[in-house]
Amino acid sequence: MSLSGTGNFAQPTCYGCDSNRHPWHPPEIDVSTPIASGQLLMRNTLTGQKEPFVPMKDRHVRWYTCGPTVYDSSHVGHARTYLSFDIMRRIMTDYLHYNVLFQINITDIDDKIILRARQNELLRQLEEDTSVGFGKLVELAKEALEEAKLKSDEKKAGIEAALQEAISEKNSRGRTEQEGLLDQHLMKRKNLDKDEEKVLKVCSVSPNEKEARANLLLAAKSDSVSPNEKEARAKLLLAAKSVLAEKLDREKGHLVTDHSVFNAHARKYEREFMEDMDALGIREPDILTRVTEYVPQIIAFVEKIMAKGMAYKSNGSVYLSLDALKAAGHNYRKLDPAGPGGEETSAAEMAEGEGALGGGGSGEKRKPNDFALWKASKSGEPAWDSPFGPGRPGWHIECSVVAGDILGELLDIHSGGEDLKFPHHDNELAQSEACFGCQQWVNYFTHTGHLHIQGLKMSKSLKNFVTIRQALEHNTSRQLRIMFLLQGWDQPMSYSDQTIDDARTKETTFKSFFREVEALVREDYLSEEVGWRMGDADHKLAEAYLAAQQTVHESLLDNFNTKDAMLALLRVINEANAYLRIPNARPSTLTLRAIATYVSQILKVFGVVSGADDFGFGSGGDGKGDSAGGSGSESYIGAMVDFRETVRNAALEAAKGGDTKAAIQSILKICDGLRDEVLPTLGVRLEDRPTGTMWNLEDPGVMLKEMAEKAAKEKEVQVGKLEKQLVARTLQLEKVKNSMVKPEDLFRTVEYKEWDEAGVPISLANGDPMSGGQVKKKKKAIDKQAKAYKDLMEKSNNNPQELLDSTQKEVDTIKAKLEELSL
Repeated sequence: MSLSGTGNFAQPTCYGCDSNRHPWHPPEIDVSTPIASGQLLMRNTLTGQKEPFVPMKDRHVRWYTCGPTVYDSSHVGHARTYLSFDIMRRIMTDYLHYNVLFQINITDIDDKIILRARQNELLRQLEEDTSVGFGKLVELAKEALEEAKLKSDEKKAGIEAALQEAISEKNSRGRTEQEGLLDQHLMKRKNLDKDEEKVLKVCSVSPNEKEARANLLLAAKSDSVSPNEKEARAKLLLAAKSVLAEKLDREKGHLVTDHSVFNAHARKYEREFMEDMDALGIREPDILTRVTEYVPQIIAFVEKIMAKGMAYKSNGSVYLSLDALKAAGHNYRKLDPAGPGGEETSAAEMAEGEGALGGGGSGEKRKPNDFALWKASKSGEPAWDSPFGPGRPGWHIECSVVAGDILGELLDIHSGGEDLKFPHHDNELAQSEACFGCQQWVNYFTHTGHLHIQGLKMSKSLKNFVTIRQALEHNTSRQLRIMFLLQGWDQPMSYSDQTIDDARTKETTFKSFFREVEALVREDYLSEEVGWRMGDADHKLAEAYLAAQQTVHESLLDNFNTKDAMLALLRVINEANAYLRIPNARPSTLTLRAIATYVSQILKVFGVVSGADDFGFGSGGDGKGDSAGGSGSESYIGAMVDFRETVRNAALEAAKGGDTKAAIQSILKICDGLRDEVLPTLGVRLEDRPTGTMWNLEDPGVMLKEMAEKAAKEKEVQVGKLEKQLVARTLQLEKVKNSMVKPEDLFRTVEYKEWDEAGVPISLANGDPMSGGQVKKKKKAIDKQAKAYKDLMEKSNNNPQELLDSTQKEVDTIKAKLEELSL
């Protein structure tokens, strides 16, 4: 805890009448707000508001975060969650200095993993099954599309019926829920329609031509084999992957029984997730756990709840009884209360709680809201032996068991994404409090806001996601981190070009400031006056520096408000930049260095930079220190030797010819090449300024990317110019060709039989005479051609063929340049 003052004195102290000391006037402590008193406020989902954070014991923080369900590649929505918690964790440890024990769990067995692993295995088998020719595969894809569309139509009808019911009953919560489901369904149907277009395109069929569809089906049933059948099959499998996977799973999913299929699938995406986290600069957890390594403990956990009479067995599954839970004095739906007492749970929420493969018939559970602790495994699902029968853990039970085993029966913080509040986290609380016999298993629950793209939550099921790896192809991890720092971690945000461009702009502001200060501190400031030499400007800058530190501190205490903290850093940088732009400035190097160091230290806390007690981004593009390409002196020495040799050779060559002007131009070009092409590969940035050249060390990868982007833009401009030139020259070529026809020969074609002396047709090929109006039109055309022919002759000095050849050559040259640029 750090205290703040009010700006006034408190009552003087008295050290006793016989003390020789005089009274001391202590500064008055500001206790007007928790933040002024040095307390951290944290938005707690359990209360729905910001609460003072108090660890249960000492300064120890036991923190559990739900990890990914590793069934597919992680997307930027996951990055938002784990980067946000990484930033919060860094603030807790590196700024507020709590003693944090941080655990993440990997869900490596779950309905989504089972489904995806089965589907991928069945698709692999289909791909390798040579008995299924292209024709049969087309028929299979068509069937899958029709089944998917029928299922989609039924789903839409159900949602619309539920929506109308909610409207008629004036159920605002139900209406909002169904409207959201309808929006999501329409997005899924749009994706399905796109899949259909892709499939039909592969089969060279328009989706709007019924006759062509019929021909396609006829061809599918024939035994004809395409010459490129292998390539055609591969394209069709890719286009129809989604619908084929669902069809195959419905028909053959129960035949996939090898545990290694599910395990290999989970291990693949678990490793990919951890690599993605490392690429984003996210610190590894202190403890990483997997569900499949905790099955014995999960079984024991379930048995303990059953022994307390709060769970029951049914058809090989075990369910937590909410009636028994409440009868024992526990509360349910603490995080997402819905209706009086938080007892109402919609059908959609219950379906979400049980998963895609969840639950048996309606008679399996005593009450619809009861949820599975242990699921009886069906054919095509992995199973572990248990006293309840062969089965697998329920979705929610895993977190309770692994967190309870590592962190104990009381957690300080539990974190996850907004969509996990209900049912996952509420069910976690219920089963944990039932097992441990407590009223509050978690003291603080934190949930990150949704990440939206094009107005909808980023989601794999909606196919509107950008994977982390795709995002990192176009942006650095630093830029993504800055983007999230500029948002409230517990608020929804949109992922768009605007948000990432804003992050890039802010990054550039930081970089530019660091370069300015780096250049200043290289100078020998001790050889001049060292005090403040700019009067009020120095005082104003110092006050801005102190104000920034105060704002950053208060912002971080106020629910990890990194947005306002970042803006405070940018404000003091703007003040410093304005200070440096004052005419005849004699800046205080040490004050500017202090500001740059402080800004860097806070950015280091945020994970934007790393390194020792210094300032600047360093030469590592992702906050990971120097990269291999820029380390060691050999690369720099080699570059300088090559530069010297090139300059020397240019000078010697110019000396032979005695062309001083050419030598100067050559040397300047070589110097620019060193600046623009050679040094960036070594992580050295040069900026030529009127006052001299400023240099800085940066990440070679970032600089090479900047060079590539610049070259791409220049290429785009060049292509645009060439395309315009091509259009103009092609039109000119056609004009020359058309103008080369003599006026009297313009209509001497097979369409006509007779012409007058001027070449005007007077009868058609069949002998019918031309009408007066037709003859008049032809005369006008011939007059126009005569003018064009005359202009061409004058322009070409009576040599139109030479002009035609030169124009054709220009067109060919432009085409060649465009083709070269396209390679």
